[in-house]
Amino acid sequence: MFNPSQNEVRQFFCETYRKHRANEILTPIEAIASDWVLQHPEYADDLTDINTALTADYSVENGRTNPFLHLSMHLSIAEQISIDQPPGIRAAATALTQRLQSEHEAHHRIMECLGEMIWNSQRSGLPPDGAAYIDCIKRKV
Repeated sequence: MFNPSQNEVRQFFCETYRKHRANEILTPIEAIASDWVLQHPEYADDLTDINTALTADYSVENGRTNPFLHLSMHLSIAEQISIDQPPGIRAAATALTQRLQSEHEAHHRIMECLGEMIWNSQRSGLPPDGAAYIDCIKRKV
């Protein structure tokens, strides 16, 4: 399992954004990430200066959305859908996207379910419950 550090995640998104702006060739995962970055222009300042990004505090107490967490969740969901893991996420995400007529909005709803699944897993000490995750997504349809 790939488990990047906070700094590695921030460097990845900043470098992806830099490469996009410089019209450099992106790796396949950078291309997917870049698509999501471009759908969040409000994060441009956060992604432009890597030194600031590495030290920025996105705690709840500061009232700022963590752009790196948000973009990482988009990337995770896109990967889950592409490989249909957990089983059924592709169909559930497709149905939600069709109902909302927006892949982006569907991802945001799926994020709620992903966050809930992770929170429940951390709280219980049990592995993430993929079936409950899919059920949560289906309830959003």
